This record gives sequence, C-alpha cells and structure tokens, in this order.
Amino acid sequence: MTPSSQATVHGYPRQGADRRLKKAVEAYWAGRIDADALLGTARELRLRNLVELRDAGVDEIPSNYFSFYDHVLDTAWLLGAIPQRHLDAVPDVSSDKGRLDRYFAMARGTAEAPPQEMTKWFDTNYHYLVPELGPDTTFTLDASKPLEEFAEAVEQGVTTRPVLVGPVTFLLLAKDPTATEGFRPLDLLDKVIPLYVDLLRQLREAGAEWVQLDEPALVTDQPAEVLAKVARTYATLGAATNRPKILVASYFDRLGDALPVLAKAPVEGLAIDFTNNAAANLKGLAAIGGIQDKRLVAGVVNGRNIWAADLSAALGTLGTLLGLAGSVDVAASSSLLHVPHDVTLETDLDPEIAGWLSFARQKVQEIVTLRRGLTEGRAAIGTLLHVNETRLASRANSPIVKVPAVRERVVPDLHRDNPYCQRAKAQQSQLHLPELPTTTIGSFPQTAELRKARAALRTGKLDADAYREAMRAEIRAVIAEQERIGLDVLVHGEPERNDMVQYFGEQLTGFLATQQGWVQSYGTRYVRPPIIVGDVSRPAPMTVEWATYAQSLTDKPLKGMLTGPVTMLAWSFVRDDQPEGDTARQVALALRDEVVDLEAAGVKVIQVDEPALRETLPLRAADRAAYLEWAVNSFRLATSGVRDETQIHTHMCYAEFGDVLQAIIDMDADVISLEAARSAMAIVADLAAAGYPNEAGPGVWDIHSPRVPSVEEIVGHLRVAIAAFPAERLWVNPDCGLKTRAYPEVKATLENLVEATVQLRS
Repeated sequence: MTPSSQATVHGYPRQGADRRLKKAVEAYWAGRIDADALLGTARELRLRNLVELRDAGVDEIPSNYFSFYDHVLDTAWLLGAIPQRHLDAVPDVSSDKGRLDRYFAMARGTAEAPPQEMTKWFDTNYHYLVPELGPDTTFTLDASKPLEEFAEAVEQGVTTRPVLVGPVTFLLLAKDPTATEGFRPLDLLDKVIPLYVDLLRQLREAGAEWVQLDEPALVTDQPAEVLAKVARTYATLGAATNRPKILVASYFDRLGDALPVLAKAPVEGLAIDFTNNAAANLKGLAAIGGIQDKRLVAGVVNGRNIWAADLSAALGTLGTLLGLAGSVDVAASSSLLHVPHDVTLETDLDPEIAGWLSFARQKVQEIVTLRRGLTEGRAAIGTLLHVNETRLASRANSPIVKVPAVRERVVPDLHRDNPYCQRAKAQQSQLHLPELPTTTIGSFPQTAELRKARAALRTGKLDADAYREAMRAEIRAVIAEQERIGLDVLVHGEPERNDMVQYFGEQLTGFLATQQGWVQSYGTRYVRPPIIVGDVSRPAPMTVEWATYAQSLTDKPLKGMLTGPVTMLAWSFVRDDQPEGDTARQVALALRDEVVDLEAAGVKVIQVDEPALRETLPLRAADRAAYLEWAVNSFRLATSGVRDETQIHTHMCYAEFGDVLQAIIDMDADVISLEAARSAMAIVADLAAAGYPNEAGPGVWDIHSPRVPSVEEIVGHLRVAIAAFPAERLWVNPDCGLKTRAYPEVKATLENLVEATVQLRS
C-alpha cells in the first residue's frame, strides 16, 4: 500500500528579496514611512511566501512564523508579558503606530526605557529577546497576530498551520529581572496554560485544523521535574475541547528523555529533527515502539546548513520511519529562517559549486521531491536522484575540497612561553596603561559612504588606489576622534570590513562568499555567512596594512583585530564532510600566521574575537567536553605564537557564559571583553566566582540599542564590576562593536564612558 505523506516546512525566510523587510522597518524607525506602509509591506511579503510555497508543491504551509523583529518577542506580546517600563514608555497603543512603537521599544529601548536582554537562540547565530517574568507577572492574551495572519492566508484559499513558541520553551527561555529567591519563570506555567487553551480555541474557531507548538528546549538536558511539567502541560492542552490538532515540534538535537513523554501525550503529532543526532532520535523512537497513533513530521532536510541533501539517504531514513509512526510527512529539520533564500541568485558562483548548495527555495524542492519519492517510489524521482548523486560525487572529488599541503601542516605548541602574571608585567612595561584602561571592541560606524565605496570597488567604479585612500581617510578620522575623546587603547575602526567573518572568508582559500546569501541575525541585522567548501589556508596578510597604517597615526597602543577560529566556523556555513575540530585547526593555523605578522609589524595588542564560543556549545552536556577541547585548542593555536610583551585580547557577547567559564580561563587570553550591560553586569560576579585570573572588560554600554547611557549609568555599572572583581584587572569598554550605531550616539557615549572612568579613577 502506498503511504500517505505531505510536504511541509516549519518556517521560511522573513526578509523577502533583497532584505526588503529590513529596509522597511528601518525606514519606519527613521520616519520615512508610516505604520500603514510598514504593515502593507509585511503583508505583501507574507503573501509572496505563501504563493511561493504553494506553487512549489508544499502541502501544508505554516503561518505566524513572520516577525518584525523576533518570534520570542512576539510570544511575549501574545501573552501580554510586557515590562512596565515599556508600557510607560509607549502608553497609547490604540493605533497601529502605537502598537508598533511599544513593540520596538521592547526590542530596541527608548531614551528612558532600556530594551529587553538579547541572547542566542540555542546553538544558532540567531538572537532572541529574553522575556522578563517575575512572580507577580500577569498575562493577558492578545491573539490578533496569529489570527490575522491565518485569516489573510484563508483569503488566498490556503488553510495554514499556525506556528507558536510552546509554553514550556517560552518560560524556560525567560528570566526574572528581580532575581527573586526561589522563583523560576517555569513556576508561572499554570498561569500560561489557560491562555494557550484559549488561543487554541480561537484558532480552531477561525478554521485552523492543525497548530504547531515549538518546544526546542526539550532537546536540552531537562530534569525530571521539568519533564513532569511537560507531561502535565500537554495533557491539559490535549484534553481541551474545540481545538485544532496539535503538532509538537523539536529541533537542533535529540529529544532523549523528552521523547517518551511527548509520545504519551494526547497530541496528534510530533516533529523531530533527523539531521542532527539522527541516529539517536531513530533509536529513541524504536526503543518506545514508535508513535503509531501519531503523525510524524520528519526533518530529514537540514534546515540550518546549505549543502544539498543526500536524497537517497534521506529516503532510506523515511522508509525506516514508516514503520515507527502512524503517518510520516517530509520536512526540513527546523525553520528555514537560518538559511538564505535562493541559490540561483548567486550568479557569480561556479555552476558546479552551485550544484552542491541548497538554500531555502532549493530545500523546499528537496522536501517535495522526497515526499514524491516516499509516496510514488524511487522510480518516480529516478532522474532527480541521479542528478543529486552526480552533484554529491562532484563535491567529494573536487580538488578544492581536500588540499594535501594544508592537511600535512604540523601543529605547533598551543601554550605561550610564560603564564599571565609574567606576561602582564612585560606588557605594562611597553603599553604604560592607566588604571581601568578604556577601549572599544573594534568596529566604528559603517557609514553610507563606506558602503558606497565598497560597492563602487566591486563594480569597478572605484579603483584599488582610490578605495584604499577612502579607507585611510576614515581611519584617520577614527583615530583622531578616539584621541580627542581620550581612549587609552585605540582601534582602526574596520572601515574596510563588510562583516567580521565575511571579510576574512573572502581572503582565505577554502571559503566562498555569496552576493545575496542574507540571513537574519537579529532584528534588522542581516549577515551573509561565507561557505567553507574546502581546506583553509592564508595566501597573504589580511589586516597588517590597515593596522600598521593606523598605528603610524598615534603614539597610543592600537589593537590589531581578527575573528577567531570558532566564530569563523559558527558564523559560516561550515563543511559537513569532516569533523568541525579539523576545520577549526585549519582556520586557527591561518590566523596564527596573521597574528605573527601583526606582531612583527609592531602591533603590540592583538584581539582575536570569539563571540561564538558559547553559542556553538552543544545543547547536551554529554557532548560538551569534546567540543570545548577543540574550541579552546584552536584559539590557543591561533594566539600562542607571540612574545610575552604582545597583549592578546578576545571578545564574547550576547550569550550565557556560565557553562563555559572554565573554557574562558583555559583560553588564557590576557584580556577578555564581554557583554554585560543588558544583564546588569552579572558576568563579573561569575568571573570572580570562577577564579578568572586574567584581565576582563565587562561591557558598560549596550550597543544594540540606540540609547546613549549617561555618565551616572556607566559609573553605576563600573561600581558593580569593581565590587566583584579586582579593579587593577578591569577594563572599560562597550558590549560589542559599534558598526551598527550612528556617529552622534557613538561620540556621545564614548565621551560619557571616558568621563565615568575618570571619575572612578579619581
């Protein structure tokens, strides 16, 4: 009997062609368009995706995956979990403009009201806004967004499957800003469940047949008490009358002990990732005898990477799953939010290499093809299978993938000659830094003029000499501004860099750059991750010219700026044909060459950023030791080839660092700067408790908000830091690079930062 199967996806890129959503939102912020125009653009983008998915052959199309900023923020709005400061900042929400302004106040803050904290979405480079929930939080359902987006699809003749963050994951992602003793946001579950029951009722009455509740928190280690609450939550939701069928979705890793809990729950379907730890999820399903009473949405196409799927292997997995579920549908492993839109837009790519790749539109084609192969048999897709096999073989046998000279390079010693205490004395004898030295993280604003210059260079309207002079002019201005403000350790501002990973990827062999491969990082911040296609090496110096020119303009120490090997992997689409540790070693050796050349050129401070170290931490504790070993070793490999006198910095931001504090110590950077402003400097106490022995710069300015913090606010942050950590080992700096900010707020805040530091020194 031919199995019945559907093709579906969890979500689709929100931004539209050429980042249209980003441009519309930023135009609204700047006052160039009104609320009606922004809402109209959003509706047009959603309907365009709807038509695209329908015409591609997707049988069940999702809705409510769209967001102006972030889907977790949308869930907080849905449940009425809005901090009082944002209610006060925008009191009137009787109009569309008022609603949008309050929503964006939660995301970006206002002059009076700081935004919500931001951190990474599990082990991805997507950032979400952390819900603020305390023991006194009250909830009020506002179902207008999912209902309106469902209704607009119905108008087009499509009954969608609304997608929502599940109640357990929402509460597990939240924080109590007051740190009330004995309270956890999950304690609010009994207040939240009735709102979900009501929401399910409203969606059913609107005509929804299925609803998807995303519970990715269940692929992380959860104690028995949390799993008991999962069971109770879905027993209650399942028992509700007048509701759609419920599909509980997980992704990014194995479900483990949560799988039997969900299998017993009175819900109609489970969506499971069969690309990350697929064997563990297959084994887990077999161990419980399958889910014969449920629909299984099988994520057999990787929703997070860009390599063409092995269709034959995926069909084999689907065939195995047919015996383990009541029905099997074909899907990507997660939302396609994490990949670019369409590989056919990459007209500069070699057609052979383009055939190795699969962006969102191509992944939908793979899903539809697999559904056809599952229902009609392999013969029905024989030609497509042959093309797929040919492309996979082309990649495996390509000379750019495996380069013997790179693979045979000897790995040098991973340790510096002497411990930090000796290095610190040697460094101070050269740098002569004051107490609480001030600096920035690296980048200065990327102005429209800089972007135009890079575009002109690409199109040939500007030659290399003119471009170099344009960049040097910006460097001169940045150095002069830092000296005027009074910073102690300067940066060149990185005007030549389009992105901290892409810039290096374009200069290293083994990497490919895209032209339209935009992926949302947070809000309106989009990046174009490079693609690691083969073995990595450095053919020539990448930053030495810019750093030495900047150093020639000042007597103050200047930082050379590099992106670390772990972050190069995390913020690229990494190759999947060898262990990531092997790729990290190759990148580290290439960076080591750059570090040594910077030192030889007279650069005395070198920063190797690793903001993704925590982000890439495996979701399951059992997998972390092996990851941290190669991650730490790759950083030390990149940075251990310099003399004691050369000061090595690193930087991390927007993550929960508690799980990697020992790894941060083991990295042995002389100075680490970390995000701290949004989290009330909590990391400083964590560093002290862990016995962090080197120097640290907790960020005193949240650069992801347009707010200009006052001198008093910065002094307050620094007093908290000094109370927890030795002042003689503290630095003063922003949370992150300044490329997304405008010069007026940068100048004002850096002036406040220096003034606050001067006050504390005195």
